[in-house]
Amino acid sequence: MCGIAGVLRPGRDAGWLEATAGRMADTLRHRGPDAGGVWADAESGIALGHRRLSILDLSPLGAQPMQSASGRYVISYNGEVYNFPELRRELEAAGAAFRGHSDTEVMLAAIDAWGLAAAVERFVGMFAFALWDRTSRELHLVRDRLGIKPLFWAQSGSLFLFGSELKALRACADWSPEIDRDSLAAFLRWNYVPSPFCIYKGAAKLAPGTRLVVRPGAPPQIHRYWDLRTASQIASPPPSVAEAEQALESALAEAVRLRMVADVPLGAFLSGGVDSSLVVALMQAQSPRPVRTFSIGFTQPDYNEAVHAKAVAEHLGTDHTELYVGPDEAMAVIPDLPSMYDEPFADSSQIPTHLVSRLARGAVTVALSGDGGDEMFAGYTRYHWAELVRRRFLWLPPALRSAMAAMIDAPPKSFWVALSHLIPAARRPIRIAERASKFAGFLREPDADALYRRQHSQWPNPQQLVPGSTEPRGIPFDPELRHQIPDFLRRMQYLDTATYLPDDILTKVDRASMAVSLEARVPLLDHRVVELAWSLPQHMKVRDGADKWLLRRILYRHVPRAILDRPKKGFGLPYGPWLRGPLRDWAESLLARDRLQSAGFVDPGLVRGAWERFQSGGNVDSEQLWGVLMFEAWRDSLAPSGTA
Repeated sequence: MCGIAGVLRPGRDAGWLEATAGRMADTLRHRGPDAGGVWADAESGIALGHRRLSILDLSPLGAQPMQSASGRYVISYNGEVYNFPELRRELEAAGAAFRGHSDTEVMLAAIDAWGLAAAVERFVGMFAFALWDRTSRELHLVRDRLGIKPLFWAQSGSLFLFGSELKALRACADWSPEIDRDSLAAFLRWNYVPSPFCIYKGAAKLAPGTRLVVRPGAPPQIHRYWDLRTASQIASPPPSVAEAEQALESALAEAVRLRMVADVPLGAFLSGGVDSSLVVALMQAQSPRPVRTFSIGFTQPDYNEAVHAKAVAEHLGTDHTELYVGPDEAMAVIPDLPSMYDEPFADSSQIPTHLVSRLARGAVTVALSGDGGDEMFAGYTRYHWAELVRRRFLWLPPALRSAMAAMIDAPPKSFWVALSHLIPAARRPIRIAERASKFAGFLREPDADALYRRQHSQWPNPQQLVPGSTEPRGIPFDPELRHQIPDFLRRMQYLDTATYLPDDILTKVDRASMAVSLEARVPLLDHRVVELAWSLPQHMKVRDGADKWLLRRILYRHVPRAILDRPKKGFGLPYGPWLRGPLRDWAESLLARDRLQSAGFVDPGLVRGAWERFQSGGNVDSEQLWGVLMFEAWRDSLAPSGTA
């Protein structure tokens, strides 16, 4: 895993190009602490920078930027192409010769032999790379199909920049970033900035499954080489359960096997849930020695799943490491979040994800993760809640639903907390009020698609919160989706896979792991597994009230059902109690009315009103406030450079 960066600026001399690309790459040292390099061509005005985390071919023969054997192409690459041994054998049979054994060299040989478009079609893995074509003088940026690896770009006049993180772009002195109010509005809805938008004007995220071509003097062109929407609509004869189970287990085992190849120590994150347990089980089944597994436990029982992870580890016989942390240790990470995520980001599990990454990095350089199973196999509890509301309530007249919502909203939070104590199975009583308030919001929505957006929205009307903004309307607002994917559950899965997965889940894992120079691999998001999952009928994903039905059948071959069957907890932390307790002063300083008024990015009245209602026990979700706090903390961290 690595960090990439670069600049295209015709007319600049070699010294400026090399120094700029070098500074940009050096901001990504955490992504690649082992080595760095710069390649520049002053005649073309191009410079590529690279920071290396050595995983395969630890010798200098794997160093980047790397030139192809023909001399035509130069690449700066972040990621892994797992099927490179197979591609190498084919290329060798056709006459190609190799100096080292890195996947980077194989990628260049494949591009030399087949052309970029054809080669990318054959790459299996996670990648974001920049490729300079010295013959056509074109810069190509390419991102993997699911968006596992990040890639930002920006253009200002004749200046074009790219990098793995925004801090690399900010290192170019000729670029003056300015916060984009429209993207800020989108962030405050979703708690992440959705692709292809970026928190800065003139900058963007390269969307998953696309490649961008830059020619000096011409606007960038974006081409899509893999389309999730097309994959989600592939019609195939429904297999029998036995056939589907065999095909899926074979595909998963192969995906795991490919991701276990490394020249450095390797392990896995283990939460004890279905997805991570299945990945670890398939790893252990293919490993001659105990797999290294890592879990974080929390002293608050309602947020602790380490005990379940330990039970899975003991059954599989892994070499398990767990670390229990308290509130002080978790909160100590908060000051690092703005620089770690480098763009406003407010997923409630960003802290524990970083903590488990830091734990794993003490012993390994690569860790496999179970991310992707919820989207592929309908594992989120909210899917079933949304479907329940759609079936049972959305057919009612809007006036009746509005009246029901008003009745739910009327009682104070204390009423719902008291009610929750009467329900023996209720967990985290303080969240009952938040869920009641959310349910009331669902009842007010006009249709199922609006209900989906409401589920994800922290501020349902973010344009009111950000003066002068016009919220960008991306994929979740596309009216054609309901016709292309008529099934509501399937449509929710598609929307999450296209938006929430790359922009939230995978962003969280990438930044949390790369902050400690750990490579995280996600076998469930091998695009062949994804395509297979989408070809399966819905009754193989959800059946008899059980989610991930087919995944569970496979997992039960390796881990007893009794260890796994339990309510889903998630990986969050108690931000609500913290914001009313030890974090209150920190939050109050960031949300001070004068400060918000002076900056002018968010409406002080709306924010202060929500903050004061939250402190007095009103029905305000802590995640709603966490998004505003993460933006203000991020803006604070950049203030000295003048970019905020």
